Amino acid sequence: MQPTGIIVLRFRNHRLPRALAGLPCREADDATAIDEAVRIARRVVVAGNDVDLAAVLTRLLRSELLDVEVAHLRGRWCSRRAVTGTARRVPLIRDDTGTALVGTALWLPPAGSDRLRGEAVVDDTVLFDGGVAGVRVEPTHVLPGLRATVLGGRRRRWVSGRAAQLGTTGARVLRDGAAGTREVKRSTFYRHTTGWLRVGAPRT
Repeated sequence: MQPTGIIVLRFRNHRLPRALAGLPCREADDATAIDEAVRIARRVVVAGNDVDLAAVLTRLLRSELLDVEVAHLRGRWCSRRAVTGTARRVPLIRDDTGTALVGTALWLPPAGSDRLRGEAVVDDTVLFDGGVAGVRVEPTHVLPGLRATVLGGRRRRWVSGRAAQLGTTGARVLRDGAAGTREVKRSTFYRHTTGWLRVGAPRT
């Protein structure tokens, strides 16, 4: 089926600005609803938070539909840009579960502990080896794709790379504010082979 144009994906009855009133709107109740929309759209406008945007990118990733343009609705001014803005390909960061990351990921100590113990590396650079308060991982709009830093301490040292990997005695993983269902011994965030088409992305 050929893409039909722009579709708004609305999460949790998110209020829509007037500029989008004339566009077809789908309620993003579950993965099936997202899949149905992205299969027929040239561009989707995500009306929701970072977790919602990550859910859409995850479905595009798993369905191999990364040529669909994606706009994230953030305020009234962005509603016009969501419709008329240019889409540019930016790095898509995912983890080893196949889940996309758009804002921030945290590796945190396991329940009942105040230290994250193990080792983390970004590409070939050791981020920490021993025990730390936690690690923050963020996507970037340009290559190599992500950056990471150790939480706590007086100076924040960011290390950029294609992949951030953690080996640990136990960690909690938060993706865009959403906690994982279980503690892990290993976790990786890395740049997917194909980026996503972000509407309004800064020029590189």
